[in-house]
Amino acid sequence: MTDGAEAAGDHAVGGAAQGRSGEGRMFSVFEWSVALRYLRARRSSGFVSVIAVFSFLGITLGVATLIVVMSVMNGFHRELMDKILGVNGHAFVQAIDAPFTDWESVAASLSKIPGVELAAPMVEGAAGASTPYGQTGVLARGLRGKDLLKLPGVASTLRDGSFENFDNAGGVAIGQRLAEKLGVRVGDKISLLSAKGAQTPFGVTPRIKAYPIAAIFQIGMSEFDNLFVYLPLREAQNFFNKDNEVTTVEVFVANPEAMDAFRAAVDKEVTRPVIITDWRQMNKTFFDTLQVEKNILFIILTLIVIVAAFNIVSGLTMLVKDKTRDIAILRTMGATRGSVLRIFLIIGASIGTTGAFVGFLLGLLIAKNLDAIRLLLNKLLDANLFPAELYFLSRLPSIVEPREVMLVVGMTVTLAILASIYPAWKAASLDPIQALRSE
Repeated sequence: MTDGAEAAGDHAVGGAAQGRSGEGRMFSVFEWSVALRYLRARRSSGFVSVIAVFSFLGITLGVATLIVVMSVMNGFHRELMDKILGVNGHAFVQAIDAPFTDWESVAASLSKIPGVELAAPMVEGAAGASTPYGQTGVLARGLRGKDLLKLPGVASTLRDGSFENFDNAGGVAIGQRLAEKLGVRVGDKISLLSAKGAQTPFGVTPRIKAYPIAAIFQIGMSEFDNLFVYLPLREAQNFFNKDNEVTTVEVFVANPEAMDAFRAAVDKEVTRPVIITDWRQMNKTFFDTLQVEKNILFIILTLIVIVAAFNIVSGLTMLVKDKTRDIAILRTMGATRGSVLRIFLIIGASIGTTGAFVGFLLGLLIAKNLDAIRLLLNKLLDANLFPAELYFLSRLPSIVEPREVMLVVGMTVTLAILASIYPAWKAASLDPIQALRSE
């Protein structure tokens, strides 16, 4: 009698009784005992155990990788949306047919719309920025001091200086990376150059003016920290030759997903002709691309789990072949076809469930400490594995969505059980007399 049959022999009488009387009961102690013994390595079935180990490792790595990648994609989406919409606003209202000189009344009307948190008149224009240590192109924005203090992505990210008395101090606020690039800090001066200067008999001359740096902010998105320069609204109007005129009114709302309702409310509240551009139009391609990438990565990484499930099929099939004599002996002792079927289902499901659980823990551990791991690897490898200049973010974001984690774990366990059905059915279908005769 082989090892498996000897293991089952201890339970022969009880197993036979349970096999018959336990037909209506799922997964008896006898079935669990035999299944767990078959999972242990034996000299005669060592190769089968190796396949089981690789199946377990494949499922573990597949689940962990899926959780980490989905968490990173969620983090990218949330961080980029918060950064982009925290600085650029949810909607831009611009005038048509006439210069935007009645911006105060339009901003007041927009502020009355339910759900509007901020309606900030703004002058915007491209400019050159220079210091004795460097020069670069920037996007200059003119805002009222009270609006700048309410700007979600800027006011909360102040690193140095102050926005106090911003309207009258005559200073500017710049991003941390721009300050590093130009080699300046709070109190130093930065010169801004605009091609649209004063009108002279010889044409338009460039305008250049030096401003003290009143504040330095760090939004956390390198593109913005490198690009934006905020000026007092009146100063920006003078600098860009906008006589009591603004470029747009930037609007922040409580619910960015309800932009259709906001557009309808603007049509009722604002009487003058305006054109509205919301965040969906401005960033649609960007966020759609992120979603497509997330879906494709999910499909690709799911293949890892599927391959591991196929390993379960091959491993169980070889185990059934290796334990043919054992199965025949168990059947002659009274074990039913259902008992044999459940024994091999337990083996396959145990590999899949254990691998999914360990992968779940490993994935959560990595996802929750991803940026710390990145910093450690940067230090150990003396490399920059997540350059902010390329990925726009100063840290590696990760947000674990419980619903996605449950989907990954549930899918993995289901695949493991489905992969176990065919080998288990083959084992249950063995004719014990024929099997013993062929030995």
